[in-house]
Amino acid sequence: MECLKNNSGDNIAGKKLSLLLFSCEYDKALAALILANSALEMKMTVNIFCAFWGLCLLRDPNKISAEEKTAWEKMFGLVAPQGADELPLSRLNLAGLGKAMLQEMMKDHDSPDLNDFLHNAQKKGANFFACKLSLDVMGFELEELLPGVEVLTAQEYLQDALTADIQLFI
Repeated sequence: MECLKNNSGDNIAGKKLSLLLFSCEYDKALAALILANSALEMKMTVNIFCAFWGLCLLRDPNKISAEEKTAWEKMFGLVAPQGADELPLSRLNLAGLGKAMLQEMMKDHDSPDLNDFLHNAQKKGANFFACKLSLDVMGFELEELLPGVEVLTAQEYLQDALTADIQLFI
């Protein structure tokens, strides 16, 4: 297959996709990761900046700790989704029934699930960043996140996003 071209005739390989993931909802994270994996397959650079609720996607349930946290941070850490498996649907979640139905429909169509898309994006070289202010406010620690996640300030994210060919807010 001939290398894809954009409207100006430039090769797509080498372009950059910048995603700002603010949502902790399964279907929105799924959309972000489908785009990320597709861009990576097109040889694009992919940077995913997770802020506030978007951090829940990056939480590693095996590394979550309540040590050295305030009472508020401990309570918040318990009620916030602890990783990709705990993210609810944005609509029609129906106490988890809607999400289970979607996952079953995805299996019926041999579609990877959210964790598969997340791990594939990591393997293919997507760069995952956690918002420093969001980490601080929500009481999450870098050590509680998936391996390879780096911390950026909002200003550092914006500096990087300015160089992206595509910028999306999810």
